[in-house]
Amino acid sequence: MARTHAEPEKNYEGNVKATRYDWLAVALETLITEGVDQVKVLPLGNKLGVSRSSFYWYFQDRKQLLDTLLDYWESKNTRNLIIHCEMPSATITEAALNIAECWLDDDLFDPRLDFAVREWSRRDGGVRKILDAADAARVEAMRLVFRRHGYEEVEAYIRARVFYFTQIGYYALDLKEHLADRLSYLHAYMKTATGYDPEPDIIERFRDKHRLYRANGA
Repeated sequence: MARTHAEPEKNYEGNVKATRYDWLAVALETLITEGVDQVKVLPLGNKLGVSRSSFYWYFQDRKQLLDTLLDYWESKNTRNLIIHCEMPSATITEAALNIAECWLDDDLFDPRLDFAVREWSRRDGGVRKILDAADAARVEAMRLVFRRHGYEEVEAYIRARVFYFTQIGYYALDLKEHLADRLSYLHAYMKTATGYDPEPDIIERFRDKHRLYRANGA
């Protein structure tokens, strides 16, 4: 998470018990588990076991902390998804599976964080505008994927919306689906998303990759 203002000059008096990363980490976890209303300086400091003065070593105020959390969410969830949409692909199956990587790897797309920001947006009109822009950017990136693979304009747009909002619906409903079950449906998922029978070898490679990934505890 990049700094958004110049750091104050450090005097190194005493021991620094909490780093900027510590403040961001506890704020992020609090946002996800308790909601934005609980992302406040004093409660966060209590969780870290430090005084609130430690916070102002790294941030000007609570608003800057919240802005930094939004920047992190956009970088992780929106930017990673767009990067995967822009990956080279020989077929629409490969392209769709590039996107699906994000749905299966929390290091690429954090669904709990996405849900937390959506809840936040219900209380804050400014965050709602940022969220709407992110959704639009994600759908547009997917639309371009379908266009690159020969779909007509309207169909590309609708398939992008269905592909994207179906997954967001999974997160919103907190559906629990075992990885083995989801991978067993992969052929049908891809056919539904693209309108074509996916190449069996590509599907099997994707399944094997994620079976191994989970088996190794990743």
